[in-house]
Amino acid sequence: MEGKLPQRKRLPHEVPSAVDPVEAVFFVTVCCVERGGDFLVSESVGKGLVESVKHRNQKRVWWCSVFVVMPDHVHGLIRFGNRDAEDGIGEVMKRWKAWTAREFGIRWQRGWFDHRLRSEESEREKAMYVLENPVRAGLLERWEDWGFWFVGEEG
Repeated sequence: MEGKLPQRKRLPHEVPSAVDPVEAVFFVTVCCVERGGDFLVSESVGKGLVESVKHRNQKRVWWCSVFVVMPDHVHGLIRFGNRDAEDGIGEVMKRWKAWTAREFGIRWQRGWFDHRLRSEESEREKAMYVLENPVRAGLLERWEDWGFWFVGEEG
């Protein structure tokens, strides 16, 4: 069995029944198959991804409060609960990834990472963590100068 790599397990993305899906905030990361590239930050792809997030907010598919496009992955803080919607996090993310893959030619990794913010975690602190990601990556000095981010305003 030498040389055989372990199979990656599929992680469940269901919201536990004790959690109100309308209020739960998820820190979501979706990565490209080819890590280390900069495909996502081409002007058309990066801006297109941000617009796709805004569109889904407007259509009430989800509520994304913060979204950042990095060269080979994206991060977002998203509420998937919509009392009018039947679909959960799994279907919503699957459709978004499929649409963006077709529209922009993105080769996403299978699945994604999500972490539900717990009550002790500050959404504001996590939002700043997401926004500061390009600075931590050494891409620029101020996140505000990064061209591929979105901060939603609930209204």
